[in-house]
Amino acid sequence: MDAHRTGGPPWLRHWAAEEPGTGLPWRSTLVLAAFVLVGSGFAARNQLDRQPLDVWARLLLLAGPAMLLLRHRYPVPVVFGVAASALAYLAAGYPYGPVFVSVAVACYAAIVHGHRRAAWWALGLLWIGHVLAGHWLYRYLPPAGDGPAPWGQELPVAGFVVAILAASELVRVRREQWAQQRAERAAAERRRADEERLRIARELHDVLAHSLSVINVQAGVGLALLDGDPEQARSALTTIKAASKEALGEVRQVLGSLRTPGDAPRTPAPGLDRLPELVEQAAAAGLTVEVDRHGAAAPVPPNTDLAAFRIVQEALTNVVRHSGSRTARVRIDQAPDALELRIDDDGPATGGDAGGSGNGLAGMRERATALGGTIDAGTRPDGGFRVRARLPLRQKETP
Repeated sequence: MDAHRTGGPPWLRHWAAEEPGTGLPWRSTLVLAAFVLVGSGFAARNQLDRQPLDVWARLLLLAGPAMLLLRHRYPVPVVFGVAASALAYLAAGYPYGPVFVSVAVACYAAIVHGHRRAAWWALGLLWIGHVLAGHWLYRYLPPAGDGPAPWGQELPVAGFVVAILAASELVRVRREQWAQQRAERAAAERRRADEERLRIARELHDVLAHSLSVINVQAGVGLALLDGDPEQARSALTTIKAASKEALGEVRQVLGSLRTPGDAPRTPAPGLDRLPELVEQAAAAGLTVEVDRHGAAAPVPPNTDLAAFRIVQEALTNVVRHSGSRTARVRIDQAPDALELRIDDDGPATGGDAGGSGNGLAGMRERATALGGTIDAGTRPDGGFRVRARLPLRQKETP
């Protein structure tokens, strides 16, 4: 875990950055060893009743930091080993002091690596050993002639043990929270990326499916009339040119949003105000579209306007591609709180997909659902096909 990215407290960043596989934590361990040695020397000056610091004392003081070099790779053996070296140091009658710092660091490393019970057992055994040495085994341990330790001194030792456990548990909880927050941010980023990919896929599908359907129909007309009626063939080619030009423009707009993230699109997104153009394109493909619009002509939110346009566009495209009817009816009812669309054709279906299938209908449903609306598409009892959509005009509030 990288504490610089998790925003942890400054005093924790250096320890949290040293994870398994990144090498041994030499620098922090050397600083700790120097602190323990120097601090113990100062502490010994005020504890004349304890054994003076000799070579064995200094070796025991250095044993803890030496084992701490492996605290991230082997936290359980290290916490027990450091606790044992600290107990041996205290049982030998040497002065109290920074020896407990090594124990605190080992306990912290064990807890944050998920070995809570090992840390608790190591600290518990250290405290029990200290009680036994101070109250029952003092006759056999240095310094010579020492009496039993007062019970009052066990309270600070117990308090120190509890403080170590509490601080380590607090750090562990904070690290888990940081990891969860990072995971949630990453998941949110993935969701946004997936939603953006779906949006672009829907846009490209709607643009290309509609335009290519018009181009396909007009290409067939042009080929059929090329020899017998060159003027009509020329008209078909003109329609193909116009449809392909418009499709290229909309594709450039969609792809442009990928190249310049965060910038506003230079061309307004299509909406119901372009419905006459859609009717003309459908007419060029041989489909007569009757539009019936009711309700107040109040402004429609851009997202709803775009979704309504694309739903009508996809429905008319499906009529051209999958229906034998050459007439379609579009009804738009705008209420104060919702926009209702209904697209009908009289059929019959040409082929196995009445009204279209696959990405077309799925894209319409995704658009409606994204706005909190509903859509229903299916065959009418008389054999025709109907698409009905209801899009709310008040956008859902995002948390």
